[in-house]
Amino acid sequence: MLSRILKQRWLLVLGLVLLMATLTGCTSHNQTMTTDDLLQGNFWQKNVVYWFALMLDTFADWFGGEYGLSILLLTIIVRTLILPLTLKQYRSSKAMQAIQPELEKLRKKHKENPQLLQQETMKLFQQNQVNPMAGCLPMIVQMPVFIALYNAIYMNSAIREHQFLWLELGQKDPYHILPIIAAITTFVQTKMMQSQQKTTMPGMQAMLLIFPVMIFVMALSFPAALPLYWIFSNLYTIVQNYFLYVRPSKRKESVPAK
Repeated sequence: MLSRILKQRWLLVLGLVLLMATLTGCTSHNQTMTTDDLLQGNFWQKNVVYWFALMLDTFADWFGGEYGLSILLLTIIVRTLILPLTLKQYRSSKAMQAIQPELEKLRKKHKENPQLLQQETMKLFQQNQVNPMAGCLPMIVQMPVFIALYNAIYMNSAIREHQFLWLELGQKDPYHILPIIAAITTFVQTKMMQSQQKTTMPGMQAMLLIFPVMIFVMALSFPAALPLYWIFSNLYTIVQNYFLYVRPSKRKESVPAK
């Protein structure tokens, strides 16, 4: 049933947050290393963090040493690579909208039998090739990137000590500007998607409000480079959602009814 799906999404979000906290908590913040030193580290450092640090170094060289712009380019590359998953999420969302009338009929028909309602709902999803968890795929893919970026910052002193705008990338934003922007952009991009839904799943409004607050609280304790990456990612998503959701909706509204 939909309530179970929503619960699974919440558990996924919380699980990913705990995973990120666990992995990042294992990093020593006092290390003075270069990107090449990561090749002497453990499996994670040699095979994942090294390549992120190398990309950030390379992109920074292209931009005259600006690691802030390097993070922007990395964000664009990551989000473009996971675009097929995002399009899959979009198609699943449209398919979910299309079967809403049938879902409503099932709710009325089996309202006294939750177990049968759940079985019939999942059968309807399968028949229409709807994956309610498709919306979580981009998040799942981005979490290792987020963790690797965290490690790349703290293990590479060149990135950790770099100044970008008013920020030192390895330190928290002293004015809390990035956490606020990260929360606002998270709210906007989530709201854009939900505004296109014909019906609202129970609990989704709560997620709309709570998720930006979670991002804000986490961003307060992270080095500035991470909320900076999150903001760049959100801005990419907002532009993407405009072309996927908002613009097609406006075109439909502008077509005169026959």
